[in-house]
Amino acid sequence: MPSYLGAIGTATPPHRLAQPVIADFMARALELDAAGTRKLRALYRVSGIEQRYTVLADYGRSEGEYDFFPNTPGLEPFPGVGLRMAAYRREALPLALAAAKASLAQAPGVEAGSITHLITVSCTGMYAPGLDIDLVQALGLRLDVQRTCVNFMGCYAAVNALRLADSICRAEPTARVLVVSVELCTLHFQKSHEPDHLVSNALFGDGAAACLVLGQPLPGPAPCLKLVAFHCGLEPEGTKDMAWHIGEFGFEMTLSGYVPALVERGIGQLIAGLLQHLPVQLADVRHFALHPGGRKILEAIEKALDLSKEDNCFSYQVLRDYGNMSSATVLFVLRELLAATTPPDAGEPVLSCAFGPGLTLEAMLLEICY
Repeated sequence: MPSYLGAIGTATPPHRLAQPVIADFMARALELDAAGTRKLRALYRVSGIEQRYTVLADYGRSEGEYDFFPNTPGLEPFPGVGLRMAAYRREALPLALAAAKASLAQAPGVEAGSITHLITVSCTGMYAPGLDIDLVQALGLRLDVQRTCVNFMGCYAAVNALRLADSICRAEPTARVLVVSVELCTLHFQKSHEPDHLVSNALFGDGAAACLVLGQPLPGPAPCLKLVAFHCGLEPEGTKDMAWHIGEFGFEMTLSGYVPALVERGIGQLIAGLLQHLPVQLADVRHFALHPGGRKILEAIEKALDLSKEDNCFSYQVLRDYGNMSSATVLFVLRELLAATTPPDAGEPVLSCAFGPGLTLEAMLLEICY
């Protein structure tokens, strides 16, 4: 029996900042001269992002008004891992809880106490007892709910969580799985002039998303998505081009300029592998939910799969309004796609992909259900 994904709830922190505001903070923090500031602002302008959300109000404040960063030239002493993890522990639960409650509110008849499995997803912070146990207590889940944590996998991790939820529901048709992803990427700002870090600082935002996966269509009139198939690919040549390391001053993202070319080269084979045993061809698909890792990555996928920007409209919309929120991002895209469907779309396939360290490429095929 197939499983069904729906009731996608999302949440963002209270601090919504326009890209130029963040660029000005970064220019001050990096102590750039006039020429460097102009180049940085240009990078932010062409990012495809208009605004992002953050748990740190400092990014929108003037020097001398910071709470998290030191009010000193160069932000010294620069916050270390311990301070950033303390902020994660303080901020992750309220955001994850808001997304989870928003998900449950969309599924009449699915009470928190009926959830049998909880899967939490995050690559931007860890502690123990962890977010999973905090959510059990905050949501009032059963104490014997089966918990799984998907940690430190990066932007593609939500696809892994959905694959796990699908396997659970296929094995236990009465299972009710709550998937919660929360990412606080902006905790890991790196005060570095390295191109990788400049790009990462320009792309990532904070957010949380939650969804339900059940062994039958979700109750209520809202559409849901049948989980049809999953496929994973690797481009080992990209091991050093996209990586995620724990450094002395937070988690450090490596995101080289070669990543779009690697995605462009590998995406065709990934989709072929996904569809090879299914009665669906790429030409049959007109609904796409692609992880917006960045504008150039979306453009690379369009080139490789012969898609238009309109085909990718939900990904561009999420990138514009939220930036890249790592694993939570693809769930934001799926939420926008579901909100735009109508009953005549029932039965149509949806292609979704996400990418991360490895270089890992994950794909899934879904089907719109009413």
